[in-house]
Amino acid sequence: MRNDAITLAWTGASGLQYGLRLLECLLRAEQRVYLLVSDAARLVAKLEMDLALPARAGELRDYLLAHYGGEHGQLEVYGKSEWTSPAASGSGAPRRMVICPCTTGTLAAVAMGTSDQLIERAADVVLKERGHLVIVPRETPLSEIHLENMLRLSRMGATILPANPGFYHRPQSVDEMVDFVVARVLDHLEIEHALIAPWGLDRD
Repeated sequence: MRNDAITLAWTGASGLQYGLRLLECLLRAEQRVYLLVSDAARLVAKLEMDLALPARAGELRDYLLAHYGGEHGQLEVYGKSEWTSPAASGSGAPRRMVICPCTTGTLAAVAMGTSDQLIERAADVVLKERGHLVIVPRETPLSEIHLENMLRLSRMGATILPANPGFYHRPQSVDEMVDFVVARVLDHLEIEHALIAPWGLDRD
C-alpha cells in the first residue's frame, strides 16, 4: 500500500524557520509527516531562535504537536540512526520528501549516496523509487562543488529550491519572507495554501 505521508528533514543550515513553518503548514493541511532532525539542526534552533528542541523523539513529537497543531498520529519523529523508520526502506517510505533547510554537507551526501544517517538514506530511497525529493539549500556564495552536486541531483529528478525569497509581493516582515519560500515548497508538493497568491492573481 502506498505511503502518502511526507518526510521532512531539518539539517543544520541557517534558516530553521523555513522548516518549522513548513511543518506547521503541512499539519494544518492534514498531511501525515515523518520528521527527521539532525543534531546540528537542534543547535541551530537554539542559536537562531532560542528554541530548545527536546532530544527524545517522542518528546519532540509531543512538543511540536502542542505548538503547531495536528492530530494524534499525524506526526512521527525519528532519530538519525533509527533504521526501522518507514523512510529507510523502499517498501514503506513516503514518495515525497523535503529537506528544509539543507546544508551543503547533506546535499553532497545525498548526491553521492553515502547514506550514513537516516536523512541521507531517506532521500536515497525517494530517488531510487522515483519519488519527489525537494531540497531547500541555504548557502551563499555557492562553490563549484555545491553547484555540481545540485546539478547532479537535479538530473536525478530532485527539485532544487533555494531559500531565496522574492520581493514582488512587498513583504513587510521576516515571517512573510519565510512564507514565500514555504509557499513554493507547498506548490511543488501540490498542497493547497493561502500563504502567497500566485503571480498575477493578487492584482485587480
